[in-house]
Amino acid sequence: ILGEQVSRILSDAIIEGVLRGGDRLVEAELQRKFGISRSPLREAFRDLEKKGLVVIVPRKGTFVKSITRKDIEDNFPVRSVLEGLAAKEAYGRIGSKDLKKLVQALQDMEKAVQRRDVKLYWKHHLQFHETFIGACGNDVLIGILRTLRMHSMWYQFCYQYYQEDLQKSLGIHQKICNLFHDDRTDPSTLGRLVQHHIEVAFERFLAYLEAQDASTH
Repeated sequence: ILGEQVSRILSDAIIEGVLRGGDRLVEAELQRKFGISRSPLREAFRDLEKKGLVVIVPRKGTFVKSITRKDIEDNFPVRSVLEGLAAKEAYGRIGSKDLKKLVQALQDMEKAVQRRDVKLYWKHHLQFHETFIGACGNDVLIGILRTLRMHSMWYQFCYQYYQEDLQKSLGIHQKICNLFHDDRTDPSTLGRLVQHHIEVAFERFLAYLEAQDASTH
């Protein structure tokens, strides 16, 4: 088992809230758990630090990063603009295979809504977005968005925020899918729709956090 695999396992544990902000990643324990030596583990820690999931404090250890309100406020506006750009760039490049993937993800999202399975919905929602982002052909954009999207999912799991109106969200994704399939689509219109969808999600998330703050004070 290598550093890369360990990094992936620990990433999932952090994003899903198994490991929480401030938790210390104890080297000796993890070496035993994964049956690895120190160097692949250190490699995994460096990778997690690069992804912005942990903080390495010299002579103290490696800790899961604590999420702040500022992290959330910094993430969503940047992500909305870049994801809108990715959709706009993807429009002229997306192939029939990816268009089929969008339809499939959308059908799976619909089934998840019918079952009221929120986690399943997010899984297919992620596939939907990753399909058109991957089709944009810009590796810099794809790399930045991978990190931003991973973080926003982490924030939502961390605050147990699953209150997206799934029916409404599904309708917007249906519109996005239709625009990708239509020969007459103006790519800027598509980009603006994707950007607006993320901005609305951001406003709802902030309103949720404000309500949480109000109920704890």
